[in-house]
Amino acid sequence: MLDYITVTGGVMTDEEIQAYVDHVQEKNPQRKLKALNIEIDGEFINLNYTFEEVPFEHIRRITGYLVGDMSHWNNAKSAEERDRVKHTLAN
Repeated sequence: MLDYITVTGGVMTDEEIQAYVDHVQEKNPQRKLKALNIEIDGEFINLNYTFEEVPFEHIRRITGYLVGDMSHWNNAKSAEERDRVKHTLAN
C-alpha cells in the first residue's frame, strides 16, 4: 500500500487523487506504488512517484552453472567452485 500521498499547489477531492493513483498503477502494472506527490501547477498536474523496491538476486556463472546461491550444492560441487581459477581483468 502507499506510504504517503501529498498534494501541493491546490486542493483535490479524494476521487481525483484516487484517479491519479489508478492512472500510475495502470501504467505500471508490475510495480507497487510506494509514494505519490501530486503538484498542481495552474492547469497542469505534475506527478512524482516512487515504487517499492524489487528484490534482486545476483546470478553468476560458476563451474558451468548459473547460480545465485550455492547453499544447495553438495560437497563435491562446492570443492569444484573453491578450487577453480578465478580470472580478473588487469587495470
